[in-house]
Parts: sequence; structure tokens; C-alpha cells
Amino acid sequence: MGLILVIILSKPNQISLLSGLGICLIGLLIRTWASGHLKKQKKLTVSGPYQYTRNPLYLANMILGIGAVVGSQSWWLLIISVAYFLLFYTPVIKREKDKMKALFPAKYEEYMKKVPLFFPSLKPVHPPEKTKFSWDLYRKNKEYRALAGAVLFWMIMAGKMIVSGLYF
Repeated sequence: MGLILVIILSKPNQISLLSGLGICLIGLLIRTWASGHLKKQKKLTVSGPYQYTRNPLYLANMILGIGAVVGSQSWWLLIISVAYFLLFYTPVIKREKDKMKALFPAKYEEYMKKVPLFFPSLKPVHPPEKTKFSWDLYRKNKEYRALAGAVLFWMIMAGKMIVSGLYF
């Protein structure tokens, strides 16, 4: 449904597409970095971008959404995206927090005191152990789906620009 709205409401041109794509790449890089550290429900992840924010994947999704809005050049999509993000992610982040508190009570309590919930800190909290990025975790977390979705989205936006003749 969301993709259909984007297709209908968007008015992309070359500048908006390139700008939005640049923003999108930042979101994808953050998602990649985060998923290469994330060991879902097995261990509290505090390395990589989790040193700066407790929710780097959701932050990256917000950045991806900003990129999509910039690329689409639609005020309607901006309003819809902001409303969706607030209505969907606010309870999701709360549930995630409660789940982490239940799974890792003492560790998560300490982590919460040091690392912000959403908007990243400029000063990282150093993890107790050095953990490197893992492409195996990236694949295990199926992060390639976000990349595939982004490629599809930008192909559709480029197609819409070409069909509409809105190059500049």
C-alpha cells in the first residue's frame, strides 16, 4: 500500500532522485553496520552503532524514509511518513525496550543509562569486549532485504521520472 502511494504521489526529478538516493545510502550503511553486530535475543548488542544509539536500525529506517520523501518531492508523502513513523515506531521501540529489559535485566539497565534511546550520542560508549562487524550476521539477519527493497524503490522512482518527463 505504501509503495503504491509513493508511486501515485511522487514527482521525482534528477536532483530529487540523486539527493534522496544519497540520503538513502546513509540509511543503508547504518542498517548494514548495525545488522553486522546484532545477535538477536542471544546477547545484548552494544558494539558498532549500538555504542551511539540503542535503536540504530530504527534510526536508519527514519533516514531511509527521509531519503524516500526527498526523492519523491511530495509534501503528502512527508506528512504520511512522519505520521507512520510516530504511530508505528513509538510502540515498537517501547516493546523492544521492555523485551531487552526482560532478556538482559542488569545489563540493559546499565546500557540504558549510557546510550540514548533513538537520536545518537556523539560520544560512543565503549563495549566491554571488542566485537567486529560480521558479514555472517548481516546475512543471518537478512539485511540484504533492505538493500533489495531500496534498489526496487529507486528503480520505480527513476521509472516514474522518465515516464513523467520530470528531469529537472
